Amino acid sequence: MKASILLVALVVAALGAHAMPGMEANPHAKTVPAPAKVAKVAKASAADAKTVEEVIAGRTGLKDKTVTIRGQVVKVTNGVLNKNWVHLQDGSGSSAQGTHDILVTTTDTIAVGDVVVAKGTVRTDVTIGSGYAYEVLVEGAKLSKS
Repeated sequence: MKASILLVALVVAALGAHAMPGMEANPHAKTVPAPAKVAKVAKASAADAKTVEEVIAGRTGLKDKTVTIRGQVVKVTNGVLNKNWVHLQDGSGSSAQGTHDILVTTTDTIAVGDVVVAKGTVRTDVTIGSGYAYEVLVEGAKLSKS
């Protein structure tokens, strides 16, 4: 038992406290730090277009619905659980209230700093294990540079 606890402690120390589940099994997973500040990004023009803040604030009514968000990529974690995990910000919302950043899952590859249009399905109360739970995220998004 002591050897197991020590091994777990070593793995956690090596990965850091913020490693995403599955990252330890995927040596190709890469997290890129976020830029300091995101300027206001124009809202997408699609009929289902929403700002980041609108999706987060309206998550209950948007559950399982498709939305389109235009935003700047501020963080990317590739190849975790067979998905790329992308954080978008569009200048809406408040960091103090947690309404300024939304997580999008995709199989598309994108880079930090890119402005993209993401179209995917709003999911609420998503738990993926190992302490990772999200009140809202946009799942299965298709991304295109904007």
